[in-house]
Amino acid sequence: MAPGTPGTLRTPEPPGAPDRPHRVVVLALDGLLPFELGIAQRIFGLARDEHLRPLYEVVTCSVRPPGPVDTDADFEILVANGPEALATADTVVVPASYELGPVYEQGELTGELAAALALVRPGTRMVAICTGGFVLAAAGYLDGRPATTHWASAEHFQRLFPTVRVDADVLFVDDGDVLTSAGVAAGIDLCVHIVRRDHGTAVANDVARRTVVPPHRDGGQAQYIERPVPDPQQSSTTGARAWALGRLHEPIQLRDMAAQESMSVRTFTRRFREEVGVSPGQWLTRQRVERARHLLESTALSVDQIARDAGFGTAQSMRQHLQAALGVTPTGYRRTFRAELSTACGG
Repeated sequence: MAPGTPGTLRTPEPPGAPDRPHRVVVLALDGLLPFELGIAQRIFGLARDEHLRPLYEVVTCSVRPPGPVDTDADFEILVANGPEALATADTVVVPASYELGPVYEQGELTGELAAALALVRPGTRMVAICTGGFVLAAAGYLDGRPATTHWASAEHFQRLFPTVRVDADVLFVDDGDVLTSAGVAAGIDLCVHIVRRDHGTAVANDVARRTVVPPHRDGGQAQYIERPVPDPQQSSTTGARAWALGRLHEPIQLRDMAAQESMSVRTFTRRFREEVGVSPGQWLTRQRVERARHLLESTALSVDQIARDAGFGTAQSMRQHLQAALGVTPTGYRRTFRAELSTACGG
């Protein structure tokens, strides 16, 4: 997988100084969507280490001195920090806004917004949710780089910023120090992905469990798939997925999954794709990759044993699948993650 594509593994930035949590500063712009504004606080705010200490500190600021900020709802929010907070950020998150004005219309920053972003230190990780990507693009962060945004704005985004490599068919794009997502729920996916990238699957899964969201949706998953809402009388494939997750270490045949729902293979495959967006085989491979990642991070098991436990059978098969999904070998993944843990713990 080439650098800059969704799912590529990169060495995460240090998660903050040893004596303090990583600081995430969320930029609240007029016309913001309250739901998206709260994503960073909710996801990063729940992340804890093994001693239950917070791994992130989340601060909200505006481009003006402390005061009210308009939203797209019937209420304002009171933001207690001005733009100077951006100078303290390890990560800056820019949620969507419906009042981007010249940023959305001409691709140009207002003087107020430009002055605020000028306070961001070089090397700070920049994250955009939905049309927040227009702000990063207008500021030059996305020049020549891959990015995504909400599918409904993707064509306009590409016209406005022709040097950006826009991919409208993914949930999020991780390009190392700059990350972008599609709308709303994809912003949750991106933030959970960042927690996983910074601190591993165990921490990310705990955050997802406590937030009651999927622990992992691949960034390369299509963001806009026209799926009809299933008829209440229709059978679901949920039971088959749960059945498969409990025996990833075993060979799993498509006919066995279909049998769990008393469906023909053809009907099951169609229903599965309608509900999940990928084929049963693609879904199984993703689950096995996630299982392998978890074991590589959290255990000292050999690569051969992890390959068997994750259902790949052989180390060579697992190596091929991790290389395709993450752009790294099992040994390289383990080495990268353990080096990160050592840095985070002050080692």
